[in-house]
Amino acid sequence: MHERDVEMLARIEAALYAAGRPLNVEELQRAAGTDSANKAVKLARELAQTINSNLHALELIELKDGSFVMQLKLRYNNVIRKFATRPFLSHATLKTLSCIAYMQPVTSKQLVEIRGSQVYGHLKLLMQAGFLSYQKLGRLKIYQTTNKFQDYFGIDGDLEKLKKSLIKKEMKSKDVPVPQPILGTV
Repeated sequence: MHERDVEMLARIEAALYAAGRPLNVEELQRAAGTDSANKAVKLARELAQTINSNLHALELIELKDGSFVMQLKLRYNNVIRKFATRPFLSHATLKTLSCIAYMQPVTSKQLVEIRGSQVYGHLKLLMQAGFLSYQKLGRLKIYQTTNKFQDYFGIDGDLEKLKKSLIKKEMKSKDVPVPQPILGTV
């Protein structure tokens, strides 16, 4: 491997480590300092092969949408909980995300009624992470989760199964009332 390629590989590795979230191809290109999407993907795949074969607790995976994420293997989540300083998404943002996952499709107006005005900040973060998409209906935005959300959280795509799981978790926590879907399918 050429010295320039090694440097680009290291820059991608640093970006994935620092981001703590999936990076799309354009972000990998910027990190590597290349105009070639193919080059960035090739380097990310090489890095994934190296990391996945040499490290035990970390993995670098390519998501279905073509983005890459460096993450802790699921089986080590309980080990690091007491050492983690700041989660990728706050508890409140995760509650908003679970609300959207359960009620989807859901409008921002409905979310504000249930979760309060802080929802707008949560929606911005969740959109930046690629976990949500929306459609405009007049002035309203109707939100739903994306494939990236399903990949990142290990959800198999069965929304009914997801909703049942969310109901069980909410019943256990009694923290927030379980929202009822208001909209039909869009």
